[in-house]
Amino acid sequence: MNAQFIKTPEKRRIIEQLNEQFGIQELPFLLIESGKEKIRGFSGHLSKDEIIELGKILNIEVIGLYILKKEDNLFRLSLDATHLLKKQITKNIIEINDAQLQEWIRGHDLDTKMQKGIVVIKNHDDFFGCGRSSGDKIFNHIPRERRIKK
Repeated sequence: MNAQFIKTPEKRRIIEQLNEQFGIQELPFLLIESGKEKIRGFSGHLSKDEIIELGKILNIEVIGLYILKKEDNLFRLSLDATHLLKKQITKNIIEINDAQLQEWIRGHDLDTKMQKGIVVIKNHDDFFGCGRSSGDKIFNHIPRERRIKK
């Protein structure tokens, strides 16, 4: 398996950073770092040791759900993580209107003035992933395969 389990002290630092960025106070998952600084969360019934043993006899390419990516000392939540952690997210939320939502879910960036950094996109009571604000524009990070086609 081409992944590293994140140890408890590092998990605490990640949660502290997520709390500072988004208000998230807990990640009830086993955290696994895979390539390209991506972090996956596993909440199954297997222990870390059982996963390692299973990896010795089977070719395990991926385990858990992709939830975070490290970017320039910040974390960007995945689209699924914004839904999964919806009740905990209280900071760096930008509320968009229905017209902006139609652009966002089609993969377009949003022209909006705000402070720089990672923001969570919200429309009414739903979250629609994260974007990176340059101050003048929010860059869309919805994966191409999950965007609405014309």
